[in-house]
Amino acid sequence: MEGSEPMVTRERVAAVVERIRPFILNDGGDIELVDVVDNRATVRMSGNCVGCPSASMTLFMGLEQALKDEIPEFEELLVV
Repeated sequence: MEGSEPMVTRERVAAVVERIRPFILNDGGDIELVDVVDNRATVRMSGNCVGCPSASMTLFMGLEQALKDEIPEFEELLVV
């Protein structure tokens, strides 16, 4: 089965992050793609997003769902 599924690449994840990023910048925050390993991505929030209660909703309801919609093999979004 190896090789038959599309890979989750940094480029594919970065394209989705860059589409979401302007909304985060509008609220005075920012997001950085730190790493993509296997079917998981790690991001770092900064600016107004640090400590904001809405940040986790933005990440997991917005970004993670967008990643899963566009990259079906994507599994998990991690925040550092």
